[in-house]
Amino acid sequence: MNTYLDSLFSLADRTAIVTGGSSGIGRGIATALAHAGAATVIVARGADRAEAVARELTDAGCRAAAVIGDLSTRAGIHALADAAMEPFGEPDILVNSAGINIRPSYPDITEDDWDATMTVNALAPFLLGQRYAAGMAERGYGRLIHISSQQAHRAFVGSGIYGASKGAVESLMRSEAEAWGGTGVTSNTLVPGFVLTPLNARLQEDPEKIAALAARTMIGRNGLPEDFAGAAVFLAGAGSAYVTGHSLFVDGGMSAH
Repeated sequence: MNTYLDSLFSLADRTAIVTGGSSGIGRGIATALAHAGAATVIVARGADRAEAVARELTDAGCRAAAVIGDLSTRAGIHALADAAMEPFGEPDILVNSAGINIRPSYPDITEDDWDATMTVNALAPFLLGQRYAAGMAERGYGRLIHISSQQAHRAFVGSGIYGASKGAVESLMRSEAEAWGGTGVTSNTLVPGFVLTPLNARLQEDPEKIAALAARTMIGRNGLPEDFAGAAVFLAGAGSAYVTGHSLFVDGGMSAH
């Protein structure tokens, strides 16, 4: 056992809640946090996938549980906030990875499209963070981690409402970092490049576009959910205590062009 590395990165005795934890980046992060020692709650709408991920982690010797919830309404968010604490208690780590990506052409965006996207992508992270961070601050340790997007920083491939919602998340992160500064609670975002996940399955049907996106990186490939494991464990652990209000790009160098 390396006690020095444990002091920086071990999540033993910590509890994590990961929304959208049954697929894509959320699943990659939930898997990493659980293997780093955190008792991890997988939050998702679909029971089958969430329970399968929790079972896979439990079978590997991790502490994990699935909680089914719907972040598309205020009532659903509040109900989920209560339910997610039932397996392991108050969280030390909250990862907001759940998201929707509605992409009609810009003139065709409806008010319902706007409301649906902003509720899941921006309101849910705000309400969950507000709910849990007070307890984190009382205990002197907390990590709020948001999944942002390149489209919070630049417009491309039809950013639409999705880009606006992720811009809101980036500003929310900075507001949280300010609000909880000095309490032991930090707030940061992970900014993916193009990652091969179910959220952008439609775009993956175009091989030429996929190849063009890979060519925009410096690594030479598109991202995978497991590429976020190390960054997530770092931001969740004690070693990142002096990192807050920060957007960490995990994008193969796409943003450096």
